[in-house]
Amino acid sequence: MSSVQTTGKPDEIRSRCPLGEREHQLPVSACTPVRVSQLLPSDSPRVHAVNLEHVRALAQSEAPLPPIIVHGRTNRVIDGMHRLQAAKLNGADEIEAVIFDGDDEDAFILAVESNIEHGLPLSLAERSTAAERIIRARPDWSDRAVALSTGVSAKTVSAIRSRIARDIPTATRRIGMDGRVRPVDSTSGRRAAAELLAADPSLSLRKVAKESGVSPSTVRDVRERLDRGDNPVPPTYRVAPKPDPAEPPAQNDDKGPPSNPADVAHSLSNLRSDPAVRFNECGRMLLRLLDPQFITADAHERLLDAVPPYWAGDLAGIARAYASAWNHFANALEDMEPTQDS
Repeated sequence: MSSVQTTGKPDEIRSRCPLGEREHQLPVSACTPVRVSQLLPSDSPRVHAVNLEHVRALAQSEAPLPPIIVHGRTNRVIDGMHRLQAAKLNGADEIEAVIFDGDDEDAFILAVESNIEHGLPLSLAERSTAAERIIRARPDWSDRAVALSTGVSAKTVSAIRSRIARDIPTATRRIGMDGRVRPVDSTSGRRAAAELLAADPSLSLRKVAKESGVSPSTVRDVRERLDRGDNPVPPTYRVAPKPDPAEPPAQNDDKGPPSNPADVAHSLSNLRSDPAVRFNECGRMLLRLLDPQFITADAHERLLDAVPPYWAGDLAGIARAYASAWNHFANALEDMEPTQDS
């Protein structure tokens, strides 16, 4: 009975995310020989699970290979499909493995982490797809925690989360990379941190973070904003107070935002004729973005009829992403608007 030569200590197998700034131990067994005939294909983040050229290169290598990782509950290979195929190519009956004891989603997360750390790299599309699956399975993980596990940026994770927001539970608190649970909306925490820093500027970031319930990086941002004389809460975090249901809705005056296509067209015409906007590059870019973006009510039906039903969900997500971006831009503009006293 032949087996492949491997090297590596199973107790060095760790997960990077999200429980702690240091890697944490995973529930794995000691290294043990496993019959290759008993192993099943992995639940892989790869589009193409096996690259034959890479398998042949491993089969020809004389260097000892690390043990593969096998999911104990399913016998599926978590990490090491190429090593397994190389062993089969060399006629081995057994291969050294460590057995992972965890649920299916933890096994998938470990597979992603293992594949971005060594071996044949995952493509950006594969890592993004893996990030979406992890968000669906662990909606309480922070964007940075998912990013660390998948090798994409936190901004990419945030965009994916926004796109699938309707399909996942709304989490009011998330687990960060340090294992701490923090609120998604850090407005109150930022204000608490600002009060602590104003009372005692010598306080450490970690002490303020612990007392205010936000991350040290958020406290650093609050401190920098206070040093510049800015509001500790960024404009995109600020929301208008909810109206009192007992009060009648406020009426728009002539200076309010345009509420119909004619008003929009009139405002755009005035904007285009303003030299301060027309004669600078960013102003012209803004006009180009605004020109085709307004959809009139009578155009809605024609546009809806042109969309195949199987694209409806994806296009709705795209439209909401555009709407969210413009809404953030509008909030920033309102923060710039001069007050009556200025």
